[in-house]
Amino acid sequence: MTRRTEWPGDSADPSRAGEALPPQDPAERARAVCLRLLTGTPRTRKQLADALRKREIPEDVAEEVLSRFEEVGLIDDAAFAGAWVESRHHGRGLARRALARELRTKGVDGALIDEAVGQLDGEQEEETARELVARKLRSTRGLDRDRRIRRLAGMLARKGYPEGLSLRIVRQALEAEGEDVDDLEGPVH
Repeated sequence: MTRRTEWPGDSADPSRAGEALPPQDPAERARAVCLRLLTGTPRTRKQLADALRKREIPEDVAEEVLSRFEEVGLIDDAAFAGAWVESRHHGRGLARRALARELRTKGVDGALIDEAVGQLDGEQEEETARELVARKLRSTRGLDRDRRIRRLAGMLARKGYPEGLSLRIVRQALEAEGEDVDDLEGPVH
């Protein structure tokens, strides 16, 4: 015998009827959508606006609700961008360029992106790149030198590091391991 799961609004009690249905007022629906989306993780204003548009909330209602959420601090794109940069740089080793690209896709304003990625300085970015190469270096042992360079530099490129910085760090790491890198000049393909 299977048990039926009872959901709100399923019961025979007429006072509970309609609990599972979304509110009919567009502003109430918009608030409910935004609150539900913000419960799991912070979101940008654009992400919430896109969600409201998808649910066919009138533009003026969506604008009003989003503005109110900003006023009370539930939406803060600057804080979102700062936390995103901190998290993704330390957690995944992403460089400023990759972080800026991700924030642009999330709809963060360019000035806020510049401010957020500005938290990372060149030395910090270079140190992170060195750590990434040191971890990956072990898995490339046994490969020929050029293949190792391509793998390591490619890994850094996918994380948004500039080519010159990537090649310099890879060369230094290989040299420290005893590889001959004197004949390497310019970009490695």
